[in-house]
Amino acid sequence: MPNKYPAEVRERATRMVLDRLTDYPSTWAACQDLGAKLNVGAETLRKWIVQAQVDAGTKTGPSTEELEEIKRLKKENRDLRETNEILKAAGVFLREGTRPSQPRIVAFIEQMRAYGHGVESICDVLRMQGVQVAPRSYRAWKTRPPAHRTISDATLVGQLRTLRQRDAKGRQKPEVLYGRRKMTAWLDRNGFDGISKHTVDRVMRAEGMTGLVRGRKTRTTIAGKNGERAGDLLNREFTAPYPNHSWVTDFTYVPTWAGFVYVAFAIDLYSRAIVGWQCSTIKDTPFVEACLQMALWRRDHTGRPVNRGMIHHSDAGSQYTSIRFTDTVALEGLVASIGSVGDAYDNAAAETVMGLYKNEAIAKGSPFRTGPLKNLASVEEVTFDWVDWYNNHRLHSYLDYQSPEQHEQKYYASNIGAQTGDAANKKAA
Repeated sequence: MPNKYPAEVRERATRMVLDRLTDYPSTWAACQDLGAKLNVGAETLRKWIVQAQVDAGTKTGPSTEELEEIKRLKKENRDLRETNEILKAAGVFLREGTRPSQPRIVAFIEQMRAYGHGVESICDVLRMQGVQVAPRSYRAWKTRPPAHRTISDATLVGQLRTLRQRDAKGRQKPEVLYGRRKMTAWLDRNGFDGISKHTVDRVMRAEGMTGLVRGRKTRTTIAGKNGERAGDLLNREFTAPYPNHSWVTDFTYVPTWAGFVYVAFAIDLYSRAIVGWQCSTIKDTPFVEACLQMALWRRDHTGRPVNRGMIHHSDAGSQYTSIRFTDTVALEGLVASIGSVGDAYDNAAAETVMGLYKNEAIAKGSPFRTGPLKNLASVEEVTFDWVDWYNNHRLHSYLDYQSPEQHEQKYYASNIGAQTGDAANKKAA
């Protein structure tokens, strides 16, 4: 007989015993007599009867649903304990690189199996942490030898990671400051004869090692070398007759313990609302492009979509005059406007918001700061809180002491239809 009785057998046996229970002096006597006829153990049958009586409310105790819930919670707790044990063991393993090499993944799974964990559970935890590996892949790796490049990369990664290991005083080895060229020469002298600089560059990038970058004076606006760019459609007229008529954009820098963090804003000239923002450690075109995409998404998400033909104004920085950003603006149906070079007031509205941000959110003693700005995450947290307050609560004298959100709500509540972007351009022309 199978270890687990079918549900139909249990239901029929329980019903038959309960129907004849009054014919016996006790429940145990009924189970002994009828259990032999039903080919069910007396103790098993007694447990079924007691549980049926609890479910019917004639006896106290946990019901079947409660027992199932307890069983489920115990399994969930057991799985969580197993997951935590695997995560604790994988703490250093997962921090050492974006994608551990195949031999290191196999070695880690073997180590966890020795502790009694299943392959499926180990792979599930690794996938949750961004290491995509399936049980089938692990078993395939076990049966075939790894590629030569995989072995050589694993050896090189191990050597590079030794440079990051800290001594008793918490210091890394000085060679960690090397860039690609110096690191190639150092490896060639330390057991990696004739190693290619391209291999070193690829592995260092995968490990997030860039070497020391010398500091220099920070400039956020670097004019593009290409002389062809959009004209200045605003001409210092930083006003708008309705929301989404014209936006101004710019970015600034914030010093942190980890280096400079750049913060970009997109501002609606009608309400001075910050419709989009982005933080990054690199001031490139994708950085300002992400700010624009966030602004467009936010306007659409809040039911105030941007019509085609809206003016997008910026200074003459290389990020805004690049071909990629120019194409993005055009694909979104916007009209580019770029301030003149050498004009200190070509983007004054955006510069004003930047000054408010630096003085209200970033300066020492700011109510938005809880301590020193250590890295990108610290700046993002401060910026998030400040932008929310700026848009929804800060009073602006330009808006007759209203917040940008109140000013826009007042406009939309007046039932005055906003002009389309094409109509706005014709009027501006």
